[in-house]
Amino acid sequence: MTLRRLSTLLIVGGIVLLLEAGLTLLWQEPATAVYARVQQHRLAEEIAQAERSAPPRTPPDLAPAARRAARRLEAGDAVGRLEIPAIGLETVVVEGTDPGELRSGPGHYPGTALPGAGTTVAIAGHRTTYGAPFRRLDDLERGDVITVRMPYGRVVYRVERTRIVDPDAIWVTRPAGREQLVLTACHPLYSAEQRIVVFARGQRA
Repeated sequence: MTLRRLSTLLIVGGIVLLLEAGLTLLWQEPATAVYARVQQHRLAEEIAQAERSAPPRTPPDLAPAARRAARRLEAGDAVGRLEIPAIGLETVVVEGTDPGELRSGPGHYPGTALPGAGTTVAIAGHRTTYGAPFRRLDDLERGDVITVRMPYGRVVYRVERTRIVDPDAIWVTRPAGREQLVLTACHPLYSAEQRIVVFARGQRA
C-alpha cells in the first residue's frame, strides 16, 4: 500500500510539474505571477494616491514636473502607469531595475529621465516570470502607441523600431535630444543571451 501511495504521489507531482512547464511556455510562470499581481495591486494604490494629490499639468509644464518627481523617487516606489494596447498591456512601473524591484513589475532605469523631461526614458521588464509584462514586446510594430500616465500628466509615444542587442549595450539608455521611450527585456524567451529593445518617439500634444 505504501509503495502504491508513493507511486501515486510521484505521478501527481510529475503532472503538476508538466502543467507548470506548459503554462510557462504558453503564457508565464504561474507561481511568480501571483506574487507580481499582489505587488501590482500595491503599486496601483500608490499611484492612485499620488494622482489625487498632484493635479495633471498641461504638456508645456511636464518637463519641470518630471524633474521634480525624479528627485523624490526611491527604489521600489510606484512611478506611473504603462499602457500598450497593441499587446494588451496595462501595468504599473516601479522605480529600479534590480531583481527585487522587477518582481513587482516593469522597472524604470534610475539613470534615465521620467516621461515628459524631453530625453530618454528607459524601462525594463520580464518576459516569462513575475507576470511576464514584456512577453509580447517582439509583437510591437512601427507606429504602435505607448502611453505613460504619470501623476503629473500623460505622455504618448509611437514605436519607431526594434533592435536585438547584446546585454552590455548600454548605449540604448543614453540621453537623447528628444522625448524617447526605450523598453528592454531578455531575448529570446527563456534566455538572457541577448536583449530586445523597443524605441518609441514622444508625440507632440
